[in-house]
Amino acid sequence: MSVRDRILVDVSAFRDGSSGPFAAVSGPIGRPNPRRAELVLCLAAIALVAVAGLGMAAGAGGEPAAGAAGVSLPMALGIFAALSLLAHVSVRVLAPMADPVILPCVILLNGLGLVLIDRLDRAEAADALSVGQPVPEPDSAHQLIWTAVGIAFFGLVLAVVRNHSQPARYAYTCGLAGVVALLVPAVLPSRFSEVNGGKSWILLHGFSIQPGEFAKVLLMIFTAGFLVANRDLFTVAGKRVFGMTVPRLRDLAPLLLVTLVSVLVLVYEKNLGFSLLVFGATLAMVYIATRRASWLLIGLAMFSVGAVVAYQLFPHVRVRVSVWADPFADYSNKGYQIAQGLFGLGTGGLWGAGLGEGRPQKVPFAKTDFIVATIGEELGLIGLTAVILIFTVITMRGFTAALATRDAFGKLLGGGLAFSIGWQLFVVVGGVTKLIPLTGLTTPFMSYGGSSLLANYIVIALLLRISHDARSQAAPATPAPSTPLADAMTQAIRRH
Repeated sequence: MSVRDRILVDVSAFRDGSSGPFAAVSGPIGRPNPRRAELVLCLAAIALVAVAGLGMAAGAGGEPAAGAAGVSLPMALGIFAALSLLAHVSVRVLAPMADPVILPCVILLNGLGLVLIDRLDRAEAADALSVGQPVPEPDSAHQLIWTAVGIAFFGLVLAVVRNHSQPARYAYTCGLAGVVALLVPAVLPSRFSEVNGGKSWILLHGFSIQPGEFAKVLLMIFTAGFLVANRDLFTVAGKRVFGMTVPRLRDLAPLLLVTLVSVLVLVYEKNLGFSLLVFGATLAMVYIATRRASWLLIGLAMFSVGAVVAYQLFPHVRVRVSVWADPFADYSNKGYQIAQGLFGLGTGGLWGAGLGEGRPQKVPFAKTDFIVATIGEELGLIGLTAVILIFTVITMRGFTAALATRDAFGKLLGGGLAFSIGWQLFVVVGGVTKLIPLTGLTTPFMSYGGSSLLANYIVIALLLRISHDARSQAAPATPAPSTPLADAMTQAIRRH
């Protein structure tokens, strides 16, 4: 091959990025490799978790008392790092074009949650030893196991759902399964379903699961599929009432039936937080589908009527409202939890007491409903704000993936899943800070509990699948027309 031909081949390879020293790692030239960025961010998240864990151990006084699971802190950090890298490998293999920021944010939140649960385990062990009682079994080791199971589910969903539109084929089946999942605890005897006054669990021989966590994902899949199939009925068909188009009842019946049954069952089970979560996510998806603010007004009107009816019919709703209005009126009884949480947030101040230096164990259910108070006490307002910003990044990146998807089902499902994460955090933080009545929801990825962790890892897997498909379907840059080498214009250059 002559020098001229070799130069032309090299220029052609440079133009399409297919070979040569300028070939892209993956994708077209100039496009960064998302998995490389994700790996760097995952390693940074693991490092932050390790620093937080070691700092917490130093502040709390070393290892917890013996007999408390037998997992040392370095071992737990090593296992968590391995699990995090396994999740990254799953995305690298199964969804290589997915958003590179969402998974590292989830790993950071999950790791900080493990550190805080371990911190509360140590505090409970110290309190038990000080009064001569047996050391309770720690929850951090259990949460680490649930993290492993959650990441396994994460990889399984990525492997099974190879296209984000697959769940649309089973939308009505998912809706039925979601309602059944909510009904099961309601019909079981209290000894098999009731925890702390709420009938939302399945309890069998030391094993417990909260099916409502999985029901929310199933109901969002149903809602997205139903709205896609009947979108015109929500935007065109119907009657005009006060300037708003209201769909016919027969067109709206399936969606109303599933939503109302879900809310009624959850009210009966005294799980008001989940009622609010399901209703809010459904309303958001309807608004995304129709782009009409009138639906928000209709939804708010329905919520207002339902809230008034629930307040009149259910005593536990009235208790929640009275505690929200003035938790110090019944400080030693009903208002004790929210009052202690407020004291913890006040103690933390701007910078926090420091990991291992506060007394978050004084707040009832500090590992579950009130882990936000633990964050605020030990990391302060700045640390709590940072955690909220991480959740905001996940929510916004989820919305970005939904908007980039071409098909309507992906937009609705991605938007609903992303909204559910942000909405749940708002409800949790609002309840702990007394902005709204306490609902009993847990903080995603951070609170203790296997069902919540598994369900939220499934949500993240679906969001990454939607993101991968959106980026893969993006229109590639128009390549320059290639000219056969034999027909290319050439110019003779005289050598001197």
